[in-house]
Amino acid sequence: MRLALLAVLVALLALGAYLARETGAGTAPPAPVPAPGPLRLYSDNDKGYVLLPAVVKTDEEWRKQLTPEQFRVTRRAGTERAFTGPHGNEHRHGLYRCVACGTDLFRSEARFDSGTGWPSFFEPVAPDNVETRLDRSLFQVRVEVLCRRCGAHLGHVFSDGPRPTGLRYCMNGTALAFTPRP
Repeated sequence: MRLALLAVLVALLALGAYLARETGAGTAPPAPVPAPGPLRLYSDNDKGYVLLPAVVKTDEEWRKQLTPEQFRVTRRAGTERAFTGPHGNEHRHGLYRCVACGTDLFRSEARFDSGTGWPSFFEPVAPDNVETRLDRSLFQVRVEVLCRRCGAHLGHVFSDGPRPTGLRYCMNGTALAFTPRP
């Protein structure tokens, strides 16, 4: 009887943690604040590295700039439901940028269909444009991917991707802005 009650309690706690994360409520951590000073980031337009300032804003400023869903995903490490993001059927040539600060993140040439319901890429525009950190939420250990310039949560990276890198950057489409290119 005690074991059954303990199992129910653990299940309820897990469900609560999941719902809090998915709704952006509860204890989801705010996005990290980038280091002050200029950042060396790759610019696809300039075809090289440029120095850009970190983007640091208050939650109030981010809420004015982003939609509620963009805020939940990028500033509270939320996840959009599979197959619901804005770039699910995007097949044009172009560039994916951070929806919060405009930093170049992924080229369409690195995109592949992972079948997961989220845009997936085998590499970023440049390793310097993204950061990773260990994510131990939801009783899992994953590697979170963040925009280096503004700290926006983008998604997670896994080691089950295609060649040449073997990586799968599984991104929330809500965290990305797409710019078509000829």
